[in-house]
Amino acid sequence: MAQLTFVLSIIAVFIIVVGGVYTYRLGRQQKWQGELDAPLPEKVQEHAYLRNPVFLAYVLAGLLAVIVIFYLALRY
Repeated sequence: MAQLTFVLSIIAVFIIVVGGVYTYRLGRQQKWQGELDAPLPEKVQEHAYLRNPVFLAYVLAGLLAVIVIFYLALRY
């Protein structure tokens, strides 16, 4: 169980670091554009749910929780 917690902690830290770097770069890029309210690209308009990072985070967190529950249920 300690190994699973350690691996999940490493994955969480990795996601936090990558998300922070991505947000920082996106913020710097937005500053140079000079416009905060730009129109949405066509790809985002066509796939509004697949391109939404908050929605994807909820789906991935739910899937991870289900996988962990099934793993622990089958193990014990």
